[in-house]
Amino acid sequence: MSIAAGPPAARPDQPAAEYGIAHQLRHQLPLLLWLVLVWNLLWGSWSWANLISGVVVALAVTVLLPLPPVIGGAHVRPVGLLVFFATFAVDLVRSAFLVAWQTIRPRGIGQSAIIRVQLRTDSDLLLTILAESLTLVPGSVVIDMDREQRTLALHVLAVRDEEDVERRRRAVLAEEERVVRALGTPDEIAALGAVPGGRVVATERGTP
Repeated sequence: MSIAAGPPAARPDQPAAEYGIAHQLRHQLPLLLWLVLVWNLLWGSWSWANLISGVVVALAVTVLLPLPPVIGGAHVRPVGLLVFFATFAVDLVRSAFLVAWQTIRPRGIGQSAIIRVQLRTDSDLLLTILAESLTLVPGSVVIDMDREQRTLALHVLAVRDEEDVERRRRAVLAEEERVVRALGTPDEIAALGAVPGGRVVATERGTP
């Protein structure tokens, strides 16, 4: 299934307004599903009420506040999407327990760091999904993104040494690859072969 970059012209036998709304909803289905997921994660529980209200909010956002067309489009790949969601769910649970333990342990969280990572994709859609997925996982939050330079700044908790920082950077690149392989175009997947780079911007000591 693919998401086109922009809506085609309406057919002569179909009303333009009806065709436009139907086309918009159909081609924004991945965004709708993602907004519903984020809504339920923000509430912290899964229920029919949260699911229905999430659908209503997602429809209101996409219809009343439409985003500009995604340049280049995107392609939904079921296998890649399954891998992305499965890995995201595992990271979510694992990181939640890890941050909880770091908070209550006697020596506290310790040292944290701000890491700047050089990415390989410049798609607005993919960068947004990447930033959301990284921020939703406890222990990390995206604090800055430069689309033109394809760089992302991430604040991470409880880093021990340079090797641990490098492991966090590789985790960001692995998440980027999963997002691209789930929703990226063939050209964007081919760009994953580029050699990325990254560096630590700053480190800070947490409260023991």
